[in-house]
Amino acid sequence: MNRIKNIVIVGGGSAGWMAASALVKVLGTENYSIRLIESEEIGIVGVGESTLPHLRLFNNMLGINEIEFVKETQATFKLGIQFVDWLREGQHYIHAFSPTGRDYGRLPFHQCWLKAWRTGRASPIGDYSLTALAAERGKFMPSPNDVPASSPLSNIAYSYQFDAGLYAQWLRRYAEARGVMRTEGKIQQSVLRESDGFVDAIVMENGERIVGDLFIDCSGFRGLLIEQALHTGYEDWSHWLPCNRALAVPSESFGQPTPYTRVTARPAGWQWRIPLQHRVGNGYVYSSNHISDDEAAAYLLAHLDGKPLADPRPLRFTSGRRKKFWNKNVVALGLASGFIEPLESTSIFLVQSGIARLLDLFPEADFNQVLIDRYNAQSVFEWERIRDFLILHYNATERADTPFWDYCRTMSIPDSLRGYIELFRNSGRYFRDADEMFTVTSWVQVMIGQGILPQSYHPVVDQLPEAELDDFLGEVKNVVATCVEAMPMHQVFIDNYCKAPPLGLT
Repeated sequence: MNRIKNIVIVGGGSAGWMAASALVKVLGTENYSIRLIESEEIGIVGVGESTLPHLRLFNNMLGINEIEFVKETQATFKLGIQFVDWLREGQHYIHAFSPTGRDYGRLPFHQCWLKAWRTGRASPIGDYSLTALAAERGKFMPSPNDVPASSPLSNIAYSYQFDAGLYAQWLRRYAEARGVMRTEGKIQQSVLRESDGFVDAIVMENGERIVGDLFIDCSGFRGLLIEQALHTGYEDWSHWLPCNRALAVPSESFGQPTPYTRVTARPAGWQWRIPLQHRVGNGYVYSSNHISDDEAAAYLLAHLDGKPLADPRPLRFTSGRRKKFWNKNVVALGLASGFIEPLESTSIFLVQSGIARLLDLFPEADFNQVLIDRYNAQSVFEWERIRDFLILHYNATERADTPFWDYCRTMSIPDSLRGYIELFRNSGRYFRDADEMFTVTSWVQVMIGQGILPQSYHPVVDQLPEAELDDFLGEVKNVVATCVEAMPMHQVFIDNYCKAPPLGLT
């Protein structure tokens, strides 16, 4: 077999060092050379500070100690995302990670809840979710080892809110300690093979020529290899996701950190708030067609909970994806592969997913097109399902108070999303499509939170006697409330187990 030997990663940041760490962990360096090229002068975008539970799997694969990770990245814990003013001003809900309630036989829990809710015999659906209720009350702990599998405490899904820059630095130390070579400097040009158009080498500003078999493009929006060298093309989704700019600014901590990320609808987009141990990350994602940059900056600074620690940092983007994620011998990860705004914290997940997919379909030196086509097909499916989930937040709204929200409420949406909404609106049904990112629980929480209340429910629910249905829902609610009551406050848990030292003292 003709094996790949030289793997070259172009760009650092979270994407580059996640790729380097995973590749060196799985492949080792006995048969492979793994080199990462980055320039400290260029810097990184670094907006991915809020993550999904899947990151825990990635860290576990690397053998990373969770407590050390939390301390090193100034992390807090995340049980979900709170959406404020998205359906209408004054309304909020939490998209929580753990399952809501428990199924009744083959009946999804939300089908039982729907019948009781329609007749005024159930409380809001978040009261039946351990992580939604715990988030609202500022509580957190991981699942104990000594609870029965039937307890909600046995399945506490959580993730992290962390400093992405510190995470990249930590992964760099991890990867270099295991044999990944780092080259500092800027790339001057890419050299393509005349025979097939593959990338043969890159040439540095100092004249060094770096040859590779497989190149991983983590160069950000520039897409040095995937776009500038291979001209892969880009699919624009801005007609569905109209926000095209963001401003990011850190601020001083204010009060105890919430175990959730808060995203608040604003006149021309939305604002994020991500509490870390040492500061709070903030940002305004907005449409430049509906607000000027200066107005957006002023609005963001006027709506911070604490004192800003820097000037707002601008970011311009076009929501969409590369037409191919893997083209010839180049695989694009992170912003080089496309951009889906950070509304549901999917940026780092998509890097992780792309790395896992590459390892599953890892090629030989002939780069069989069958593997490349499968990689691209799976990536397109994943990106488009996430895209639809984000569009749902914008389109399913009652807001018409600004031109931005009026556009979002009335815009056309993909047929795929329209079909899912119509199915759910009819009878509360949603069927997860293959291995898509978001679960049935996620879709149900957001559709209900965004005001899509089904006209009916699954007819089998009517086979339950009314008293039995009420007892079932009451028991679930009481058990969840009891479990949440037993959980410590989020800050108390951090103080007791994983308090980070002040920066510079680690």
